[in-house]
Amino acid sequence: MELLDYLREFNILSVFLRLTLAVLCGGLIGINREHKRRPAGFRTYMMVCLGAALTMVLGQYQYRMFDTVWRSAQLEVGMTTDVTRFGAQVINGIGFLGTGTILITEQREVKGLTTAAGLWASACMGLAIGAGFYEGMLLGFLTIFLSIKVLPYVEGFLLARSRNMNLYVELTALERMKDFIQLMRDRGIQIYDVEIDRRGSGRDQSGPSVVFYLHLPKYQSHTRLLTDLSYSPDVRAIDEI
Repeated sequence: MELLDYLREFNILSVFLRLTLAVLCGGLIGINREHKRRPAGFRTYMMVCLGAALTMVLGQYQYRMFDTVWRSAQLEVGMTTDVTRFGAQVINGIGFLGTGTILITEQREVKGLTTAAGLWASACMGLAIGAGFYEGMLLGFLTIFLSIKVLPYVEGFLLARSRNMNLYVELTALERMKDFIQLMRDRGIQIYDVEIDRRGSGRDQSGPSVVFYLHLPKYQSHTRLLTDLSYSPDVRAIDEI
């Protein structure tokens, strides 16, 4: 505990340790995103975490300087500064960077939300590192890494066994949608809602695209359903979103 108390103080060793931890923790999280070919990867996460940590270190530096070296000048001009506002500006500013990672695919599926959330959480972790809150940093790093590395398998396991399913389908012609709907109803599938894009999709823009919101019968496999429906002559492309 005495060592932690020393490292929470503002000195050259604690500053070096905080910035090094920011590079390592941000980089480790970013490596996983890099392997998955996500918009933000190793260098992005590393720089976001490092920048947030450096911002908190800067705030502590200015607080110390205003309390010592710059104190006479501060009293002379009557200026007061709230150094905690630096961290708030990091949280606000990271939203613009996260927004750039979010996009909507041709299948009208939203991508990049996890990347944006990871960037935001990485910035918060960097603030904790910069403030010398090592216990919070460790817990935050483990939680973020667990969410990105392990929980996707749990999420995939649960979604594969869910009775609700969103299905993106490109049909050969809009007139064929009635037969396709009947094909699903013959399998006991309930259709909650339908979204139709009559302009078509894909490279050749031929044929409409439809998003079906379905409720599957018990023990219906998502993969098996996709495979069976893909053999329909009315289907040009099909995918779960």
